[in-house]
Amino acid sequence: MTNFDFLKQGAMLAPMAGVTDMPFRLICHEMGCPMAVSEMVSAKGYVLAPKDNRASRELLAVAPGEEGAVILQIFGHEPDIMAKAAEELTREGRYAMLDINMGCPVPKIVGNGEGSALMKNPQLAAEIVREVVSASHVPVTVKMRLGFDAGSETYLELGPMVERAGAAMITLHARTRSQYYEGHADWSAIKRLKERVSIPVVGNGDVTSWQDAMHMIGETGCDGVAIGRAAQGNPWIFEQVRDGLTGKSVREIPASEKLEVLLRHVRMLAGMKGEAVAVREMRRHVVCYVKGMRDAAKIRTKVNSILTIDMLEEALTAFMLSRE
Repeated sequence: MTNFDFLKQGAMLAPMAGVTDMPFRLICHEMGCPMAVSEMVSAKGYVLAPKDNRASRELLAVAPGEEGAVILQIFGHEPDIMAKAAEELTREGRYAMLDINMGCPVPKIVGNGEGSALMKNPQLAAEIVREVVSASHVPVTVKMRLGFDAGSETYLELGPMVERAGAAMITLHARTRSQYYEGHADWSAIKRLKERVSIPVVGNGDVTSWQDAMHMIGETGCDGVAIGRAAQGNPWIFEQVRDGLTGKSVREIPASEKLEVLLRHVRMLAGMKGEAVAVREMRRHVVCYVKGMRDAAKIRTKVNSILTIDMLEEALTAFMLSRE
C-alpha cells in the first residue's frame, strides 16, 4: 500500500505507554487495524543505552506479520539526539513511519521539556521535526495536542510549522495537556487544523465506538481516526470501524470469542516478557476486557492476587464462560 492508504482502511491504533507492545498490536492487526503506533521510545535512552538490552528489544520488537504496519514513536527535546535515534532506528526498514511525540502529558516527560511540553515551544518543535526528517529513512509524522493548557493552544501555529519542516502527517489529540484524558475532546479543533494544513490529519480523542469514528470523520473531514484507550480490552473496535466504513453489518462479539482472544493475549505476552511480567501486565488489560460485564469487580480483584499463567487462565475461563 502507498504510505497513507491505511487511513481509508479503518482506524489506526494510537500509541499508549505500557499497552501498545507487540502482542497487543498483533491482536489489533488481526481484528482489522491497518496501522499501529508503538509505545513511545526515549530517543536519548536509545542513543545512550546498550542496543541489545531487554527493555530496548521489547520496545522495538516488530513481528514478521506486522512489518509495514507499525509506526515507531520516539520522544525527546534535543534535535541532534532525536535525529541520531531516527537515523539508527529507521535504517533497517522495520517501521512504516516514525512518529514524534508532542502529546504525552505525564509530568516526568513534561518536566524534561518533552512530550506535550513541546507545544509551548513551537520553534524548537519545528526544529526537531526538521532534523528528524533529514535523518530518517521513512516518513516522519507528529502526534500533538491542542496546546499546553486552556488559553494557550498552539496547534494551529505548530501544525503548519511541522508541515513546512517536512512532517508527512499529523495526529491531533483534541485535548490540552492540562486536560490529560478528562473532559471532552474538541473535535472542532481537528476540523480547523485540517483546513490549515495540506498533509493528512488524523483525529484522536473520545472515539469509543465505531459510530464515534464515523461521526468524527463526518464532522471534521479528517483523513483518518486513531483509537487509543477504547481499544484496550476491545480490539474488535477496529473490525467494527472497518465494517462500518464499508457499509457492512457490524457484529456483536460473544464472550467465548473474547475469552479466546484474551487467553491468546496472555500467552503471547508471556512468550515475550516471561510469566511473572505477563501476569502483572495483564491485570490492566483484564480490567478492560471485562468492563461492563456482570460481577466484573470480582474478577478484577481475583486477578490482582494471581501470580501464575495457569491460575489466570483458569479464573478467566470460569468467569467469561459463565457470561455466555
